[in-house]
Amino acid sequence: MAIDFKNTLVIGVSSRALFNLEKENIVFETGTIDDYRTYQLEHEDVVLEKGAAYFLVEALLKLNKYSKQPGQRLVEVIVMSKNSPDTGLRIHNSIKHYNLDITRSAFSGGESLAPFLQAFDVDLLLTKHSEDVQTAIDTEQCAAATIYDPPSDYLPDEERIRFAFDADAVIFSEESEYIYKTRGMRQFQTNELNNEDIELKDGPFAKFIRVLSTIHKEIGSETSPIKISIVTARNSPAHVRVIKTLRNWNVYVDQAFFLGGLPKDKILKALRPHIFFDDQKVHVEPASKIVPSSQVPYKTNSPLRKFLEDQATLELTLVNDPKKLVEP
Repeated sequence: MAIDFKNTLVIGVSSRALFNLEKENIVFETGTIDDYRTYQLEHEDVVLEKGAAYFLVEALLKLNKYSKQPGQRLVEVIVMSKNSPDTGLRIHNSIKHYNLDITRSAFSGGESLAPFLQAFDVDLLLTKHSEDVQTAIDTEQCAAATIYDPPSDYLPDEERIRFAFDADAVIFSEESEYIYKTRGMRQFQTNELNNEDIELKDGPFAKFIRVLSTIHKEIGSETSPIKISIVTARNSPAHVRVIKTLRNWNVYVDQAFFLGGLPKDKILKALRPHIFFDDQKVHVEPASKIVPSSQVPYKTNSPLRKFLEDQATLELTLVNDPKKLVEP
């Protein structure tokens, strides 16, 4: 009987996101393929430490106990690794040690994992390979983010599965963010106020949050452990358009924090999400010291990306040659 993931949330997680393989990655990058293979074989029975995505994966797999259909899984996790099957045996051994309910994997032997995302019907890819993430975002195959190193003293919420999302350029498109970056706060607020009854367009994580919200409802609001939070720099009156858009999408969000430019890390410390998604490095880096965090890239042809790259180039030019600064 063919297995269908149509009604299942499928998470593709790289071995380096699931487990701490940084030492092994150094061996891979500084030595030869044979050096890496020898190292992995010699350490095959050494259990890997938990990585940044471990607690999220562990919590998500527990959702399957809420399935109301016999044999139907709410969540499926696929380990997606650039290891060869031979060197990947250590990963399987660690999965078995932690008693993770993961039975499917893809070992690409060094090749890009992006072509296999559609084959596995992946809804979310978490990896440290930014090239695979960029391809997934460019081709709109699935939500994808580059996960940062895990915080050293993170303790997950054992009773809830907490997701924290930035709004613009993550859940929603980058259009409003582009107005803010290029035309300033006043024009941004005016645009959002004038268009508060017009839905924001889908961002790279729109489909994912819809699927997550559907599972949340299927389990039941009284019993579901899923908690969805938005942590955004928006504030009044720009917050109204966010709320109305989610309402039109029929997506229920448990919590929202409209910070108006305040740092996000303090909110995240109090919230303790299993994962935080944001498009800006300036937010992801400090957050990653507190909670598992990942960065969502802009599309390669994104107007916002081009603008930010041009701005960065200009700033670097002015630092190296202040004489080029033209006084108004």
